Amino acid sequence: MSEISSATALSESTLTSESNAVSPPTRRVVQTIELLSRHPAEHLSLARIIRGTGMSRATAHAVLTQLTADGWTIRDEDGNYCLGLGLMTVARRAEAAFPIRRLAADAMRELAEAHQVPAFLAEREQNSILITEMIGTPSVHWMRAGRRMPFAPPVCREFIAWAPESARRQWLAGAEPAHRPRLNAVLDAIRTRGYAVERLADDSTPMLEALAALRHSPVTDPLRHRLSAMITELITIDYLPDELGEDNAVVSVSAPVFAPDGTVVASIVACPDTHLPAARLRDLAAATVTAAATVGTALRR
Repeated sequence: MSEISSATALSESTLTSESNAVSPPTRRVVQTIELLSRHPAEHLSLARIIRGTGMSRATAHAVLTQLTADGWTIRDEDGNYCLGLGLMTVARRAEAAFPIRRLAADAMRELAEAHQVPAFLAEREQNSILITEMIGTPSVHWMRAGRRMPFAPPVCREFIAWAPESARRQWLAGAEPAHRPRLNAVLDAIRTRGYAVERLADDSTPMLEALAALRHSPVTDPLRHRLSAMITELITIDYLPDELGEDNAVVSVSAPVFAPDGTVVASIVACPDTHLPAARLRDLAAATVTAAATVGTALRR
């Protein structure tokens, strides 16, 4: 998986901006809980919460007062805030409706320990992919629990490779025309071998994100075409079978988790972010596929 496509120029803030919210008051509550959840070991001051959410002081105070009254947050003696036990109770009840995270925990831990690499679980949620569990600390900054990515090319290749042809065509239609032939070949390769490989060096990601964001801003058609050409020059999507060599730059290896109905509902992703010989890459990929298959088998029970 990768965030290198034009679709990933949609930042997390864009995906969840208050301007697009159906209920701004509800959105403010969600923003507050999300902010506190990203700092579970800290107590955040009201000023920091205001900066992190963009709310006014009066609004932030009102939201936190109600959350504290309901036990979803705690206000300490210094006036700082953290998550409360009331929210934990709700979260534990909610976990019963989303069993993949629990079922994947042991398989992910075994994968990470056996191969000495970080690993994460990515789950599909409608038109996006959410990283729901992380083992270890990947060196690639965007790989973190809670990160949401749009379900669009070239992201989520292991999710779409087994999809019906109509869904595959729809997904490919969202790619740059210059990328579509390679993406189509890559999807065939993923379905044959059982896994996807992200081969982009991390230091290229900021440049690609900036170019993609510019392309979707109000610019002239000639400039948009030039930006698309620059992105095409920088991006290389996955490895095809004849492209593996003695030294392969591998950021991550992803294998699908199949639901009982055969759809791909999640993926397990190993994150070596280093150069691997072909044999080592295949070993890691085989272990990742096995971990994902273990989770899929547990889902069918």
